[in-house]
Amino acid sequence: MDECTVTTARRRSGTAVVRGAELDRLVAAVTAPRAAEPVTRPVGALLTVVGDAGAGKTTLVEAVVTRFAADGGRVLRADSSQSETHLAFSGLHQLLRPVRGRIDALPPRQRGALHVAFGVAERSEAPDPMLIGTAVLTMLSDLAAERPLLVVVDDAQWADRASLDALSFVARRLADDPVTLLVATRDTMLCGLAAQEPAFALKPLDRGVAERLLDLQPRVPAGLIRAAILDQAEGNPLALVELARAADDHDCTSRTVYSPLPVTERLGRLYADRLAALPAETRRAVVRLATVDNEDPSPTVLSWLPDIGDPVWAPAEEAGLVRRSGGRLRCDHPLSRLAIYHAAPAEERRAAHLGLAGLFGDQDPDRHAWHLAAATSGLSAAVSARLEGSANRARHRSGYAAAAHMLERAADLHPDRGESTRLLAAATGAAVLTGRLDSVERLAARTRAGTDDPTAAALAALQVGRLMTLTSSHNAAFGQLMRPAAVLVDTDPAAALEALAAAAVVRFYSGDAAQLHEIERLLPLASAAFPGHRLGERETFLAGWTSVVAHPDAADARFALRLPALIAVAREEPQTLILLAVAAWLLDETELAARTYDAAFASWTSQGPLPDGLGGIAALAYLEQGRWVRAQTACAELAAVASSAGLDHAVACAAATEALLCALRGDVAGARARAQHALSLVDPQESRSVLALAHRALGTAATVAGDHEAAHQHYRVLFDDRGNPTHYHLSYPALPELAAAATRVGRREEATRIVDGVERSLADAGVLAPRRAALVRLSRAALAPAEEAEHHFTAALESPALARRPFERAQALLAYGELLRRRRRISDARPPLADAEAVFRRLAAQPWAARARSELRAAGARSGTTEPDAFAGLTPQQQQIVRLAALGLTNREVAEKLYLSPRTVSSHLYRAFPKLGITVRSQLRHVVDAMTTDGDAGRDIDARSGV
Repeated sequence: MDECTVTTARRRSGTAVVRGAELDRLVAAVTAPRAAEPVTRPVGALLTVVGDAGAGKTTLVEAVVTRFAADGGRVLRADSSQSETHLAFSGLHQLLRPVRGRIDALPPRQRGALHVAFGVAERSEAPDPMLIGTAVLTMLSDLAAERPLLVVVDDAQWADRASLDALSFVARRLADDPVTLLVATRDTMLCGLAAQEPAFALKPLDRGVAERLLDLQPRVPAGLIRAAILDQAEGNPLALVELARAADDHDCTSRTVYSPLPVTERLGRLYADRLAALPAETRRAVVRLATVDNEDPSPTVLSWLPDIGDPVWAPAEEAGLVRRSGGRLRCDHPLSRLAIYHAAPAEERRAAHLGLAGLFGDQDPDRHAWHLAAATSGLSAAVSARLEGSANRARHRSGYAAAAHMLERAADLHPDRGESTRLLAAATGAAVLTGRLDSVERLAARTRAGTDDPTAAALAALQVGRLMTLTSSHNAAFGQLMRPAAVLVDTDPAAALEALAAAAVVRFYSGDAAQLHEIERLLPLASAAFPGHRLGERETFLAGWTSVVAHPDAADARFALRLPALIAVAREEPQTLILLAVAAWLLDETELAARTYDAAFASWTSQGPLPDGLGGIAALAYLEQGRWVRAQTACAELAAVASSAGLDHAVACAAATEALLCALRGDVAGARARAQHALSLVDPQESRSVLALAHRALGTAATVAGDHEAAHQHYRVLFDDRGNPTHYHLSYPALPELAAAATRVGRREEATRIVDGVERSLADAGVLAPRRAALVRLSRAALAPAEEAEHHFTAALESPALARRPFERAQALLAYGELLRRRRRISDARPPLADAEAVFRRLAAQPWAARARSELRAAGARSGTTEPDAFAGLTPQQQQIVRLAALGLTNREVAEKLYLSPRTVSSHLYRAFPKLGITVRSQLRHVVDAMTTDGDAGRDIDARSGV
């Protein structure tokens, strides 16, 4: 440990000295050498220090910062404060304030998003949180290109949610940049940040180390007093230091050391005693300092406090309540600041808040409103209105957690019960967009308790149900939605239809037939016009959409015919386009669904850090269309958003779909790991959608591994003995694979009964019958004798439904070619085999491509390539970057479209060039042209880009 670190440690009462092992590990991780070339870093981009209040987190962080800066690194730091927890992007603003001039160098969309987030510009719609995250990522990457960068967030448990979401986004994309994000927090599950490795957990000090810390104090306690301090401090460094200091006062010692009070209350009383002993003028100054609660206050706020040289501070310094640092006075520790604030007389706290409210005035209306509210002890419609205005501004900046908190406080302050209920309902709606189910349930309960209006209570319950849709508790979510739907049918049909539409999403996830019956019972009542009410366009659309999602087999054919016109009308409404894309996919209009998703994502503005209902269908649509790279990206985006919000079912959907992609590409281990992860997150009986996708992936992986018995077992999960599907939509695509596996393991008769059952269902399949009939034909071909199989193959291959799904058609062509070759019709076998091999190669479906090449060689023909395709050997993200770079986009433009840092794009291209056998960027166009057909270059790109 160097002299600088020891000096810092001793100034902070020795905590860093006794935390020597943790400090050495943390310094080593942060200052790990970085290669000059863009290669993956050997350490994590995110480091977290987790510990209780007073555990020494801030001391360690300061020691690390000192070392990092001494080594020539740049440090950006935000010290979070409790008073700014509900000010959206306040943490990010503090972090970037020293380099705010760099914002002007960002690309226009990123620059505009940050300006709106920081409240220095306005726009008609809220900025996409992912665009804000990309702007921060670009800034940090650019800064790190000059010298290594350390980004520190201290007391992150108090950071605002919007800033944490942005930093969580950035942390997942820093692998190729010399940037380390160091987070110190009390919260072990801080928006997913602290849960990421590596983490440094500061445990209570053991007895020996605690003894060493006491020996470092100015007045070393001894005897029974020392023993009592060691017992009651429970290994907390701050408690050890504070109790040792209190031991100088005999009365304080007798009252605190032997008291059974918890440490936090005991320390609070210590600060209260010290505060009460101060002269009145000093106490008011200290309370003002604690109320400011900001490590980087503006000059205006600093002018409100007594000057650093004012003798009024001397008693507070002597009492250990404040310290000098960075040219200004600060509370000695975040815990002491909090203790001082709560220990202060209420009238002094209110006076401090009123003073700050007056200071901020029109300069910062949000802080003005918040301090005004903190100073208000009774009811006030005027203050409530100011808070509501602040909440609206926070919502406009995508600060939904802050908006919910402000609206709840506004409801508490409003004297009118009806207005209070309205504000609580608005708070509940904002909280939904944070993904915090506990907050939504609490606010909804408050709304219901404060109103006699059954419609208002039902609408509050509906908000809870909407968020529960994305959890794994589908039975509970369905009940939570259907109860308000039943209440609203007669009083608010539009809201009832919204509830039923959300319930239909639950029905898709769960696959529960009983839920379908409940929806079908209420849907006609909600969608029927009655005296005094006429269904609007939105209500008519929702009624049709709900029917499609809940029971696509019985969907009105006229709804399917209207889809193109509805999509054309909704071209500027991404939320509606996504609903239409879902309907198109469920009605087997895969091409239309994928195009509609493209249009939606091209104009997308996220409505908070939440995935949309049925968000995973985008990945399935792209998979079926043959855009596997885009499907992979959709899975990654859904998983990232859902995991940050703790929504297990959405994470499971992404994992199950990704497992299927892994299996199709031949990554057996990856497929099994992702599928098992998906199944571990849900109850299979409540989520048959995940069950079906995961077992289809596991069956495909087993097929690739040559374990046909295991493959049959997994596919068998998707149907009962009579051919009824486990999931009413997701089971059917696996029917041919089930038949093929059954043939290989000698279970033709059992599989034939299942296929017979599916064929009987065709009469009631409506618009879904053509594709399902093609799947039945392919299954018959796998089960039938060779002389009968050809008829089934040719009938299936003539189906337009199969032609719209490249991989399914290529599978059919491969099986057909194998049949023809086995029947010694060699010349007839070559064309379907060659066509299948070309599709498999383009999709990077390596096991199937290898099988097709083997069949072609056996048929005396050569495949289109003698070696595995170089482009297919790239990772999905590298393929995506190469495609965009081939279109002429710069690294910064590619980074913005894919939500990466420019350095990460550069790193991927650096690795891709040797694999592709090229040396200059201009050759990328030829690579992409060579691996595509019919001018299909650039197809598998991020649909958000609109390219």
